[in-house]
Amino acid sequence: MPSSFGYTVPPLPPQHAHTNGHVHDHDHGIGRGHHHSSLHHHVSTEALILQHAMSSQLAWLASLKTGFNDFTDDQKFLRKTSIIGTIGPKTNNVETLVKLMECGLNIVRMNFSHGEYSYHQSVIDNARAAAAKLASGRPIAIALDTKGPEIRTGLMKDDTDIPIPAGHEFYVTTDKAYATACDAENLYLDYENIVKVTAPGKLIYIDDGILSLQVIAIEGNRIKVKSLNAGNLSSRKGVNLPKTPVDLPALSEKDKADLQFGVKNGVDMIFASFIRSAQDVREIRKVLGTDGASIKIIVKIENEQGVENFDEILKETDGVMVARGDLGIEIPASQVFMAQKMMIAKCNVAGKPVICATQMLESMTFNPRPTRAEVSDVANAVLDGADCVMLSGETAKGKYPLEAVKMMAETAYLAESAIAYPALFDQIRALAPRPTETAETLAISSVAAAIEQAAGAIIVLSTSGVSARLISKYRPQCPIICVTRNEQTARQLHLSRGVYPVHYPEPRGVPGDKWQIDVDNRIRYGLRVALNLGIVKPEQTVMAVQGWKGGLGHTNTLRILSVPTDATDLDLQSIDRP
Repeated sequence: MPSSFGYTVPPLPPQHAHTNGHVHDHDHGIGRGHHHSSLHHHVSTEALILQHAMSSQLAWLASLKTGFNDFTDDQKFLRKTSIIGTIGPKTNNVETLVKLMECGLNIVRMNFSHGEYSYHQSVIDNARAAAAKLASGRPIAIALDTKGPEIRTGLMKDDTDIPIPAGHEFYVTTDKAYATACDAENLYLDYENIVKVTAPGKLIYIDDGILSLQVIAIEGNRIKVKSLNAGNLSSRKGVNLPKTPVDLPALSEKDKADLQFGVKNGVDMIFASFIRSAQDVREIRKVLGTDGASIKIIVKIENEQGVENFDEILKETDGVMVARGDLGIEIPASQVFMAQKMMIAKCNVAGKPVICATQMLESMTFNPRPTRAEVSDVANAVLDGADCVMLSGETAKGKYPLEAVKMMAETAYLAESAIAYPALFDQIRALAPRPTETAETLAISSVAAAIEQAAGAIIVLSTSGVSARLISKYRPQCPIICVTRNEQTARQLHLSRGVYPVHYPEPRGVPGDKWQIDVDNRIRYGLRVALNLGIVKPEQTVMAVQGWKGGLGHTNTLRILSVPTDATDLDLQSIDRP
């Protein structure tokens, strides 16, 4: 049988179609002193693999037959995993943004650790202008990534890097007299309480751990340290305090102003840096206020505190980013993969979007081709269950931003074909608390029906996006086409794997006699978009999920449709399947 994305699994041989995995040992003298075997009665390993391919991830992988076909433009619409790209001066123009979007970019990221408001305003304006030029009409989301509670070094004297030999002893200080005059004997840090939270024996990492310092003693407002390796001190470099709980506020005054800038400009989501507790998330919601209530908050887990408090944070947030850069400094690098898998799995069980980020195709900042390890990293993030994968310097300042997006799109698309979707559906469903609410029950039913019918797509009507996100939680093999009147909902749905958002431009119909007509019009619109883009093909089966409050009760409906050969005049009554 064909897999959904490019790879082919051969059909199960007829002679093994009903063995159910059992080997039938007929009595041919075995056990009576005869030692010959009846191999022709045994089910082959290949047949067993094919038999269990849909219910076992291991069997599915063993059944894959690689065709090594080139990635086509049509396939980018079938890719389930969204791509986030950070925009820098090199890519901040409409022409390049259009090309990035055509290559597969779904979400534009602005890094507020750098740049003035005028620059970020230009990114927003250019991204929206570029999205309006897309032939597909696919919405593009905009994300604001906060600076967060960072610790940084001061300015070096004469703004010159200072070499530090291994074993060199000097002082880290909060004395502002050194804020613009750091030297080899005194290094200023902008975190006043560091003398209260650290202790002898603890570590201080400078510039992503390039220079490692060990605390020897606390002396007033300064800390005597020893360099564990040779390196350079540079101006305004980031500082990490592994295994040291810091008491910095979740939001600085700059962060609060940045959030208000985002609200004013209607950004779709906030990537909140260095979140350590559920209270941090609540503080962000408070700052966003009523005007920003619809903006999604995606927390960035970047230190040990965030990992330890992950369960409480997950309950409060709209989604999670596994930010492996700082996380790989705050915890041992060898443990980052385990934290990544744990957080992604918990997000999948909770049905909340999760992003995997940092250094995914780092070498493509300078090289036209990635390393094999980087490609495997992207693929494994998809296999882990990430809804989105993210590019940072690759698109912000790299020499090959278009090639990086293309490579990420192709890798994610192929990785998705290595997933046994029915088995994954069963695993997620088994972890859903009982009884499920009505909306979730309908989501489960739609995915189960799509599996049974080998559906080409699930079309769902939604205002808030909740229904589409619930269906995404159960990871159908086919695309989810969400038709919504809410433009921001359409953009935000890029956070959920497998969802193809479609903005429906027609005004809302009136309740009563015209309600079902409006519903049918929206389903018809989604079906036409899917046909035009090649997401579904004539004669395929499509699931249509609709839900609304009307009349006396709460109605939820799952319809099974057969895609017609002519998409010009879709009469849903004629294609409804009994």
